[in-house]
Amino acid sequence: MATMKDIARLAGVSTSTVSHVINKTRFVSDEIAERVNRAAQELNYAPSALARSLKMNRTKTIGMLVTTSTNPFFGEVVKGVERSCYHQGYNLILCNTEGDPERMHASINTLLQKRVDGIILMCPTLIGQRIDMFERYPDIPVVVMDWGPMLFAADKIQDNSFQGGYMATRHLIECGHKEIGCITGPLIGQQAQQRYEGYKRAVLEAGLTINPDWIVESDFECEGGYAAFNTMQQRGALPTAIFVSNDMMAMGAINAASELGVRIPQDVSLIGYDDIHIAKFMTPPLTTIHQPKYRLGKAAVETLLHKLAHQERDPQVVQLEPELVVRTSVEKVQHS
Repeated sequence: MATMKDIARLAGVSTSTVSHVINKTRFVSDEIAERVNRAAQELNYAPSALARSLKMNRTKTIGMLVTTSTNPFFGEVVKGVERSCYHQGYNLILCNTEGDPERMHASINTLLQKRVDGIILMCPTLIGQRIDMFERYPDIPVVVMDWGPMLFAADKIQDNSFQGGYMATRHLIECGHKEIGCITGPLIGQQAQQRYEGYKRAVLEAGLTINPDWIVESDFECEGGYAAFNTMQQRGALPTAIFVSNDMMAMGAINAASELGVRIPQDVSLIGYDDIHIAKFMTPPLTTIHQPKYRLGKAAVETLLHKLAHQERDPQVVQLEPELVVRTSVEKVQHS
């Protein structure tokens, strides 16, 4: 296997000059750089990623921890992270915590042993966990995606959940609905809480009443949406419209409605949140709030790399704005 010394000998330059050309660490004239690159090509030189990482104190690798979920939202965000890593010349190591604090700590320890340059966390089931390892490795930047209050310093990427919840409910109000329920996510989480707060703001701002029988807390999964719709139906008359705090729960709610003979949107209108890929293929196609999932992933990588380049700066919050996507699961109500 060819070495830098072999290239230096063939190109007639010093080994340090070859190193500067290969690693782009200092200006070298075009004529000399061309000789070095030509010699490297002739010798089929392949630089050692390990050697370069030791010299530059960078491995060009990012670690990401996610909690397993049936929700394709997570997969769509991970796709944005992976593609952004590729475009930036970085590798991605993906670890699944399965919502287990012990497994999360073990995964973080593994990533630190592999000398990743930074870590992205997307583990909403571990809200409020103390992660002492991050305090012991202050030089490893951490970016957290849509998490609640944290006990360690980190940059944060999130969507404007309050605005999204408000926007969803305002759309129902503008379509003439006055009886509006809400299936929330787990309210211990910041996302779910903020979406619920946005719902309440829109309802109260319109002078409407919040009926506690029409508020059901759930878990962001299909099964939770199914159970929540049944719970709401068992409490009495259903509202004319429901804001469901994510698309997976909306899918479960549509299934429950179908079994009960409740027509969507003729009897009850539904609006979801996330705009996952399959939302437009539901029956009926789901009106929802679009989260920029690819941009969330891209922003996480860019924020992490910016932190690597500017270690001294304070933690930042990057907030992306949601958008309304109108399909056919919400019906306009005509009042006499």
